[in-house]
Amino acid sequence: MDPTKQTFPHRTLSVKLWPPSQSTRLMLVERMTKNLITPSIISRKYGLLSKEEAQEDAKEIEESAFAVADQHYQKEPDGDGSSAVQVYAKESSKLMLEVLKRGPRMKEDGEAVAAEKSAAVHADVFDISGGQRAFISADEAEDLLKPLKEPGNTYTKICFSNRSFGLDAAGVAESILSSIKGQLAEVDLSDFVAGRPESEALEVMNIFSSALEGSNLRYLNLSNNALGEKGVRAFEALLKSQNNLEELYLINDGISEEAACAVCELIPSTGKLKVLHFHNNMTGDEGAVAIADIVKRSTMLEDFRCSSTRIGLDGGVVLAEALGTCSHLRKLDLNDNMFGVEAGVALSRSIVSFADLTEIYLSYLNLEDKGTEALANALKESAPSLEVLEMAGNDITANGASSLASCIAAKQFLRKLNLSENELKDEGAILIAKAIESGHGKLNEVDLSTNSIRSAGARLLGQVVVLRPGFKLLNINGNFISDEGIDEVKDIFKNLPGVLGPLDENDPEGEDVDEEAKEEDADNEDELESKLKGLEIKHDE
Repeated sequence: MDPTKQTFPHRTLSVKLWPPSQSTRLMLVERMTKNLITPSIISRKYGLLSKEEAQEDAKEIEESAFAVADQHYQKEPDGDGSSAVQVYAKESSKLMLEVLKRGPRMKEDGEAVAAEKSAAVHADVFDISGGQRAFISADEAEDLLKPLKEPGNTYTKICFSNRSFGLDAAGVAESILSSIKGQLAEVDLSDFVAGRPESEALEVMNIFSSALEGSNLRYLNLSNNALGEKGVRAFEALLKSQNNLEELYLINDGISEEAACAVCELIPSTGKLKVLHFHNNMTGDEGAVAIADIVKRSTMLEDFRCSSTRIGLDGGVVLAEALGTCSHLRKLDLNDNMFGVEAGVALSRSIVSFADLTEIYLSYLNLEDKGTEALANALKESAPSLEVLEMAGNDITANGASSLASCIAAKQFLRKLNLSENELKDEGAILIAKAIESGHGKLNEVDLSTNSIRSAGARLLGQVVVLRPGFKLLNINGNFISDEGIDEVKDIFKNLPGVLGPLDENDPEGEDVDEEAKEEDADNEDELESKLKGLEIKHDE
């Protein structure tokens, strides 16, 4: 053996997904709350929950889903806990749908009257998405769709989600939809061919597309159908005929480069789109060019979501430049792409035209300090009414915190600030704390978890946010706060139970901890969060 070479014992890394950390559980509660308060066809029928009620329901859902999944894990341990994670996600999804269909809880004496009024208000909504997610036969379709055949019905919004149509059931729906398409304004066909062979699914899509061709829709949801290019083109007749479409949802649809090009080709260039969502696809750089073309034509765009779409630097630059035409943008979500610094800088040049922007999500974009500084400087000079700013996981250090703090100080309407999973350390945390020290009366949530923050930064953050009226959550978990610092921070919040988030992942030893072990934990957590990130509202099959 060569004496100049050393051998080291091999270390076996074990991946453990269950149980999830407290921060991951909080993350799921937050996402469920957001889903529960987002307007949809279901909420239009049953009523929209208030944020406060949605938060309560989300907490109860998560606790119940966790208990069911943990019981599953205890009975059937599978090593890494992946099956428990699946049970956790499915149970959460099922309970969310039940809450949405329950609607807001009525607390007044006139409950019956209120229910009658609600039914009258939503008499235009026809929704078969409730009940168990399953295939439906022609006979079942005939029975389910019977109300649409009644003379004089006033349905303008239909939701066929959560039911899987085969050729027989689609044949039943075809003539019914053709007869009422002139009165329809909103159509939700998300997740309506689940489990069907590709050839049958495409034929069903063609049937629905032909039946609805020429309708005058303002809202169309084709999400969760694994469309790909073939699926997009199966809806050619419907898409080409929509000259007044304002909202289009293609979430989790396998929108590849070719599929994105098909969408670009088939959507009429009317410039009327206000909402465009492409979340969780495999679009990539070339596909981003096609999406950018759609964006350029959509000068009235108010809400654009293109998150988790595998777009890198080149596509990011093209898309960022296209967004410069969208001066009416209110909400922008580009989370979880591979933009890099140059795409961040390109986006900063477009942001200066976003005078109406209220929410911006720029997490996990590899922005680093340079990209962050460019964006922060641009946001400071625009978006005067910004309410939500998220830039988690961008390798932002204390060097980039100065521009960021200056931007934050100018945003007096800010409600939520998320800078988690960066490298701000005490210096950066203190700059952020100083930025929100004056004003910011609406700020109710700050997340600076996993930022290598020690006691000084944690203490000042606590002292600042505790003075904000109605403040709800400070998350500083996963940092390097000493035991004494933890006690000090807890003392600051002693009269505000629940406002200080959990500190179970804090590491008082900081950088002395074995780096390989920290990387292993991070990888495990990333894998678990990725399994929960795309949570949709569905029943178990």
